[in-house]
Amino acid sequence: QVQLVESGGGLVQAGGSLRLSCAASGRAFSSYAMGWFRQAPGKEREFVAVMARSANSTAYADSVKGRFTISRDNAKNTMYLQMNSLKPEDTAVYYCAARHGSTWSPFKYDYPYWGQGTQVTVSS
Repeated sequence: QVQLVESGGGLVQAGGSLRLSCAASGRAFSSYAMGWFRQAPGKEREFVAVMARSANSTAYADSVKGRFTISRDNAKNTMYLQMNSLKPEDTAVYYCAARHGSTWSPFKYDYPYWGQGTQVTVSS
């Protein structure tokens, strides 16, 4: 199995940027499809961005399309989420997740491995 640790969250003003990282250890990182999800207070955990094992295919939630970019560096066992033009509604705990297989999925129940989350707060 794989262990995941997120970092890079923080407090930022609206319009600002943050880059989240997800460091993986354990079984070969390159064998997993990966994703970022987020959960705001009182809301369900939701899909943000996902990436295939080979990074040749990605998908984004409509709410972040054009502002967020998911990427991975298999040599460093790390996945990233570059977040630009942040809005107050992006405030949430952000989680990285991993699933077996080559293809991505936007459904949280398809991901058996999760990090502990990192808080992102966007002030207006």
